[in-house]
Amino acid sequence: MGQLDDKTALVTGASTGIGLAIARRFAAEGATVYLTGRRQAELDAAVEQIGSRAIGIRGDVSKLEDLDRLFAEITERSGRLDIVVANAGVGDYAPLGEITEEGYERATSINLKGTVFTVQKALPMLSAGASVILFSSSAARLGVPGLGVYAATKAAIRSLARTWAAELADRGIRVNALTPGPVTTPGADELRAAFPKGDQPAAAAESAAPAPTPLGRAGHPDEVAATALYLAGSQSSFTTGAELFVDGGLTQL
Repeated sequence: MGQLDDKTALVTGASTGIGLAIARRFAAEGATVYLTGRRQAELDAAVEQIGSRAIGIRGDVSKLEDLDRLFAEITERSGRLDIVVANAGVGDYAPLGEITEEGYERATSINLKGTVFTVQKALPMLSAGASVILFSSSAARLGVPGLGVYAATKAAIRSLARTWAAELADRGIRVNALTPGPVTTPGADELRAAFPKGDQPAAAAESAAPAPTPLGRAGHPDEVAATALYLAGSQSSFTTGAELFVDGGLTQL
């Protein structure tokens, strides 16, 4: 018996990293898991890795037509969702003087717009007692130089978790924010590589992006997936509107 037997879940941004780890853990616990991602090759590889419980549907969460197609297919195949993990996100290094309109649009469209409309379009399919998990970031708490726009989108997502938890409580739907710290993923590696080396602001920024935590290491995607499993399942049945940190103590100590 798995913790998510007979459940149907959606994980966005599930081709690699944390999203893939969550989808893999949910499937191992008995759920049917829909995975989304923008890159078909990576999505196909993720589905093959997870196995028969995984269904991949390519799409970009910032494009409403892609979301409509995604939910139409989930409706046809499964008819309901018990778990939604709005994980898709991007982070780019850009100090205030270097923020471009293109970079701003990319971060806000994927991180914030994508989260809002993923959950909105899932609403008609959410079962009573469903769990919605939103992804914030420790960067929203730390004031990391160069991550202003990214951190702002993640702070807004944490706020949405509170509001939506209140709005959906009468349906028994729980909404929580999961906030990772430094975790070893391909996306995090790309972001770290973008920081300039050698100056003090960069050193401060890198203290938040790579591995320095009170536990002395970066996290692993499977450790974040374990917390997502807790929020998705019945063990968190009395938890809503909360923010759970999986950051090695980075924002807490």
